[in-house]
Amino acid sequence: MHFPFLDNWRKPHPDAEGAAASTGRLSEDPESAAQLLSECELLREQARGAGVELDDSVESLRALDQLLPHWREDPEVTPWLGADAGLYLGTVVVRTVPGARWVLWPDGQPVVRLPSGREVDVLEEGGAWAETGSPELSQAYAEVSEG
Repeated sequence: MHFPFLDNWRKPHPDAEGAAASTGRLSEDPESAAQLLSECELLREQARGAGVELDDSVESLRALDQLLPHWREDPEVTPWLGADAGLYLGTVVVRTVPGARWVLWPDGQPVVRLPSGREVDVLEEGGAWAETGSPELSQAYAEVSEG
């Protein structure tokens, strides 16, 4: 999935050189990137409506797994909610797994790079969760956090 708002982050800046230029501002300002990627407005709205607080914790992933999937009734909402779920999963990983960080693939898609160097396509994980409920977000987190 392409996120146009990230395009400016990928553009090299006049003072950037080498690897920093190739990864854009995501690597230069990881906290701002994490803040932007953690917004997940649609998911947060759905969770709030169900009484679930998204506090960037593993427990909140478990709570999301328990939501009744009313969004599946609207095929236009499901992909967006899946993207948000993936970004939220990535947010929890980046904030709770030491050394995990956001990176951009060449096509601009944000992924999580683990300390081992493995890159996790959290958008794919979130999309599968929104579409079918499997794998559960907490299960995906458990697998990712192990390395």
